[in-house]
Amino acid sequence: MTINRINNRGFVEKTPIIEKIKKLLALANSSNEHEAALAAGHAQRLLSEHNLAMADIEAAHKPDKADKVETAVSKTLPKWVRYLSAGVSTAFDCQAIHHPATGKMTFIGVGADVQVAAYTFTYLERIVRKLCANYMKQHVSSALANRHRELMRQSYYLGAVSTINASLKEQKVQTPATTGALVPVKEGLIRQAMNEIGNVRTIRNRKSYINTDAYTKGQTDGTQVGLRLGVEGDSRCFRGEITNTGN
Repeated sequence: MTINRINNRGFVEKTPIIEKIKKLLALANSSNEHEAALAAGHAQRLLSEHNLAMADIEAAHKPDKADKVETAVSKTLPKWVRYLSAGVSTAFDCQAIHHPATGKMTFIGVGADVQVAAYTFTYLERIVRKLCANYMKQHVSSALANRHRELMRQSYYLGAVSTINASLKEQKVQTPATTGALVPVKEGLIRQAMNEIGNVRTIRNRKSYINTDAYTKGQTDGTQVGLRLGVEGDSRCFRGEITNTGN
């Protein structure tokens, strides 16, 4: 897939920037944390440049279709992962569809929105899991019954995601991903893409039992995940990172 750019003579030319970003985002999921960090940083720089170019293009040309990006998830999604995907999708004007049979999550959006949404979701999910592992190791006794340990784990996850989603919502208010005139255009293209997928199964949320202490700790630790602006101040280019993993 290529992206149109407008050169200094006013003509539209194509560049394979998206292909390079896709490869970098794939490397960002590497088990080698050093390699993943380098790839994520490079992808951020390219996404920043790409978004700025898209802003110029969108001013003169309306998009004509929505794009789809898949990322790997579990076949059965915990509630906290569903909440995180919903929060990220809303922040970047996208939709997310889970495919239980394949263990994939499809993000649907227009232009750079969908690339940034998929990247942000994958990165934030990884960070929240690390925070939770640290919490369980330091604060939850291994002698505790498994069902109680799992309750504390899921409560922590939900607390952390509640804080992260609130931060994403606040950031969107400050710097919307889409200009007012393009909102209905993008919404229409996303609906069309979702209709092409077919019937989407709606998951009804069941009542959650919460361990208050674990949930509150998750909320507090969620503030450690910085949603910082990307290179050159691009507001749609988030980098999730743990700013402090202390007790």
